[in-house]
Amino acid sequence: MSPLFDALNLLAQADAAPAPGGLLGGMLPIILLFGAMYFLMIAPQRKKQKAHDAMLKALVSGDEVVTTGGIYGQITNVKDDRFVVRIADNVKIEVGKSFISACVKKSGE
Repeated sequence: MSPLFDALNLLAQADAAPAPGGLLGGMLPIILLFGAMYFLMIAPQRKKQKAHDAMLKALVSGDEVVTTGGIYGQITNVKDDRFVVRIADNVKIEVGKSFISACVKKSGE
């Protein structure tokens, strides 16, 4: 046999060797990546969503709100899935609850 063939055979055997640390050692970086992604991205977003849901449940008639489209108005009526918002004199629109961005001023303030 030629020395080139022997060198190729040794390289093939070296590539077939199992990774040190076994399966857990190879999966550990991926597990750590998913853990970091959860704590840096998913958990803060869930906290923000819960705060937004609590704000929506606390809205009542008379509160001044801003929609995601940037329209400011005052809530005149609360329905099951939407708010009736007065945006000008004699102008009312119905806005889906999820499209209320923030409460600008509560009715009692």
